[in-house]
Amino acid sequence: MTQRDIKAFVFDAYGTLLDVHSAVHKLSRELGPNVQGISDIWRTKQLEYSWLRSLMESHSDFWNVTADALTYALKYHDMEDQDLHAQLMSLYLELTAYQDALSTLKEINKYKHASLVLSNGSQEMLDKSLENSGLQPLLDKAISIDDVGIYKPSPQVYKLATDYVKCQPEEILFVSANAWDVAGANHFGFRVAWINRFKRSPEILPGKPEFIIDSLSELSQLYQPNN
Repeated sequence: MTQRDIKAFVFDAYGTLLDVHSAVHKLSRELGPNVQGISDIWRTKQLEYSWLRSLMESHSDFWNVTADALTYALKYHDMEDQDLHAQLMSLYLELTAYQDALSTLKEINKYKHASLVLSNGSQEMLDKSLENSGLQPLLDKAISIDDVGIYKPSPQVYKLATDYVKCQPEEILFVSANAWDVAGANHFGFRVAWINRFKRSPEILPGKPEFIIDSLSELSQLYQPNN
């Protein structure tokens, strides 16, 4: 892949640049042995509710979807507590960036391309999360689905990136650790790099990753800016 091949790097945020499980682990003492179970269910329901709301044509912004998913996760573990819920939601705005995210974005900034985030997150929560993680100064733009009112993997969302960059889908390298997002992005027409951190199998869906790597730090190995 050379400098002429693409015009922008477009990153997913949650699960790709930001560790969605870091909020819960900051309260591991309070949550006790349920900590990982709560985190897993919270994330699963967050995704399920976004997709179901899209299909039901009953949109609610990602902050509300995230809050509803957390309510379910705490209730599932018989740990309903308003104060605990509030603390965890606040910590969701302070998610830890993956260790290789900062160095990778710094490396990408050496290239003459836009570096964007395209996320299901509401604009406010996305901006706060990226600022608190230290990633915001390294990005040209964080694009939320707010304007279209539907969640990834809808093609309407991926089109937000091509509209911003003013390019064809194949001129974007989309980077995500979420296999469902990888499928949706490639089906739309993006070139896609899948960060398969957890050694999972690809989804059986239309759209496949062009590149499969273990970490964000390997991204620069795919790119030859001087060719």
